[in-house]
Amino acid sequence: MINGNALWERVLESLRGGLSPEQASGILARMPDPVRISHESIYTALYAMPRGELRAQVLALLPWGRKTRRPRSAGTDRRGLIPNAVSIDERPIEVSERLVPGHWEGDLIKGTRNQSQIGTLVERKTLYTVLVQLDNATAEHTAQRFGFVLNRVDAAMRLSMTYDNGKEMAQHQALSKATGIQVFFAHPYSPWERGINENTNGLLRRVLPKGSDLSVYTQEQLDEIAFHHNAKPRKSLGWKSPAELFLPDGSFDFQAYWSTIINPVALRT
Repeated sequence: MINGNALWERVLESLRGGLSPEQASGILARMPDPVRISHESIYTALYAMPRGELRAQVLALLPWGRKTRRPRSAGTDRRGLIPNAVSIDERPIEVSERLVPGHWEGDLIKGTRNQSQIGTLVERKTLYTVLVQLDNATAEHTAQRFGFVLNRVDAAMRLSMTYDNGKEMAQHQALSKATGIQVFFAHPYSPWERGINENTNGLLRRVLPKGSDLSVYTQEQLDEIAFHHNAKPRKSLGWKSPAELFLPDGSFDFQAYWSTIINPVALRT
């Protein structure tokens, strides 16, 4: 691949669209005019660019390196704050083994000084992500807003949710009554038990960074962010996108969506 040609421009458009080189490689291979280029070739071309401002701008498009999460400091076991909590140990096998869709992991991501927050819900089998606008993190408000967003999903796809021990989920029984979803709680200080949600939160931080005011986003804006996130192909899904696997057949056109983001120039020589 030579910098400056048509393929190079499509790769750059892919990166500007928030894709990793691996995702860009997967998308380009599935477009109407498919191109096969490995993500190693993309990285090689990027790092072969001459040093300077343009190289810095292009490399800035790459995904952030994952930082090690700080372990939560020891403190009071918060399970007592969650009345009638059902342990993750009681989840059925179809949840833990990701056998069928409809089982979610939930969390909050916080903004600057923990004064704003957004709910994140990730379906375990398809990795489909839903974002929830929150005015505050009270248990009553969180249950109401989570319920509103979950009820937009077909009942067959809202079977369970696994959450941490945050007190914002203290009204989980009200959420279950409103949506039919059963809430399970992970063990304290065990983020790996909701590893899919933890990983997704890290990816979302590219567009919802720490230190920013998350209260400025409307639900409609969060829906747009989530839709773009769900349109990205995933290696763990065989380079399918969550939107293709979760949404009803025919409701998401992968090629049509990415053609609006990756400039559809002819690449054949």
